[in-house]
Amino acid sequence: MKRDDENLMLDRIISAGRERRLSRRGFMGHATAAGLSATAATGLWSSKVAAATPSQGGKFRVAIHDANTSDVLDPGQYLSVFMIQLAHASRSYLTLIKPDGTVGPDMADSWSASQDAKIWTFELNKDATFHDGKKFTSADAVASITHHLGEDSTSAAKSLLANVIDVRADGDHTMVIELDTGLADLPYILTDYHIAVVPAAADGTADWKGGNGAGPYKMVDFKPGVSASLVKHDGWHREGAYFDAVELLAINDPNARQTALVSGDVDAVSSVDLKTLALLQKRPGIEILNLPSGSAVTLPMHVTAAPFDNNDVRMALKLAIDREELIEKIVFGTATAGNDFHISPNMPYYPEDIPQRTYDPDKAKWHLKEAGHEGLTLDISAADSIMPGAVDFVTLYAEQAKAAGITLKPIREPNDGYWADVWLKKPFIFSKWGARPTPDTMFTLAYKTGASWSEAFWSNERFDEILLQAKAELDDVKRAEMYREMSLIARDEGGSIIPMFTNYVYAHNDKVGNPEVIGSTWEMDGARAYERWWFTS
Repeated sequence: MKRDDENLMLDRIISAGRERRLSRRGFMGHATAAGLSATAATGLWSSKVAAATPSQGGKFRVAIHDANTSDVLDPGQYLSVFMIQLAHASRSYLTLIKPDGTVGPDMADSWSASQDAKIWTFELNKDATFHDGKKFTSADAVASITHHLGEDSTSAAKSLLANVIDVRADGDHTMVIELDTGLADLPYILTDYHIAVVPAAADGTADWKGGNGAGPYKMVDFKPGVSASLVKHDGWHREGAYFDAVELLAINDPNARQTALVSGDVDAVSSVDLKTLALLQKRPGIEILNLPSGSAVTLPMHVTAAPFDNNDVRMALKLAIDREELIEKIVFGTATAGNDFHISPNMPYYPEDIPQRTYDPDKAKWHLKEAGHEGLTLDISAADSIMPGAVDFVTLYAEQAKAAGITLKPIREPNDGYWADVWLKKPFIFSKWGARPTPDTMFTLAYKTGASWSEAFWSNERFDEILLQAKAELDDVKRAEMYREMSLIARDEGGSIIPMFTNYVYAHNDKVGNPEVIGSTWEMDGARAYERWWFTS
């Protein structure tokens, strides 16, 4: 038998074992028939089948970074990594991003659109229940969507749903969303972590205050910036949720987080200290997940404030940063260089033919001279709770910018309250975005004029015009051309430096099992480790 044929046969045997189509005895028989010794077959069963077969039980303890005492349970106000993780553990969504990056069902079993993608019909799960035992109906789905609509809404998802003109129930388990323009990405948009499904109150509004949800785990206790305790929801409507309980611990300090994992105080951590990654990889009993993602480091400049209202200044700062050195020295190679537009190589429609911007301090000097800002001095804020090494990042950037005649003064901000007190408040800062499934989601959320999270307060009429056209465009080739033009506009005129897209690097002990394919939209398997992972013993 040829080696390729042998490998293919073993892959099929392993798959059959994982899918429980083969017992252990059956697996051993097939594996030995394929040429393996009994010892090798036993090792393969233990490492590839038994460890990958979900088992029930245990409390899953996870140390999460980026937690704040200002964190709240209102889905429209979710900001931090801790709340994104808690949201997916305790609440459900109409749709979800599967590990392979495609969209799949959650509270909605299926959906369909009119030919112009203006009217969408969602068939809802008839078995789903909230944690208090209330059956999920279309009234809850409608309330969950309308929570983000209207002039008075303060939700960060308001801009994502700005084209919605009507949301209505059509019976107990069907919901219809009508838009003023075609929106091809609506099922993807509904996976946004703000658009969680919550119960409808008696007056039809979203009842989010008690933390009631329909996710895999029911919240027992929540202390903002400290911890959250959850137990399994017996009415969970999907597969998974193998743990009996989940405990999320807020540990912003990367060293303390890593120590908790090594000492056995937690089973997993959401982000490892990259400075000691090489040592952690050698430690027995610890498994590292290092996944390329669309998670962007951004350095937004408020274009409404001087000197950032001058594009030559913005361009100088974009040319005064050495992306490759930052990737090598700050994140130790666990990132891909960014190009000052917010579509990553992991996203659909990535315009790979746009030339990569490189470090050019001489050209940066020329732009500063054109702007009349030679000898520019600026503060730049960062906090390590946002990303381990964030302060070192802006410190190294400051060293690089000196060659362009720019003096950057790094400001170490408090870890607690960074999103509330620094982001969108101070004019030049370190920021980090989680991956979004499509360019439309990212551009609508952060680049469209007046967007909820337009962190640079940038506005461009042509960009907005193309964005609106692209939403309704169903031809992939034409849509790709539109996203390319928007990327060029953002790259050359926008208010954000995007030096890199980071990998998600996190870890768990060897008692934790997980699927072969791990999601990369957020840390912790797309924030769904709580339902997808299990203990192997």
